[in-house]
Amino acid sequence: MGIISWIILGLIAGALAKWLMPGNDGGGWIATCGLGIAGSLAGGWIGSLIGLGAAGGINIGSIIIATAGALILLFIYNRFIR
Repeated sequence: MGIISWIILGLIAGALAKWLMPGNDGGGWIATCGLGIAGSLAGGWIGSLIGLGAAGGINIGSIIIATAGALILLFIYNRFIR
């Protein structure tokens, strides 16, 4: 998957994660993009470890896996880092 695909998938996953877990996060669009890209990497890694498959390409399965990873990172950020 190319870098442009990761950025697009990260934007979608980050926006969905912030929409699903609203609150005062203090991050703007750049933080959302970073969160989404990191979430897609983490979600793909965790998904491949437990047998769900990795985030490969822009499809509904990859968006779900990447959003789940972004939600996990957003939860960790809100609870422990902030």
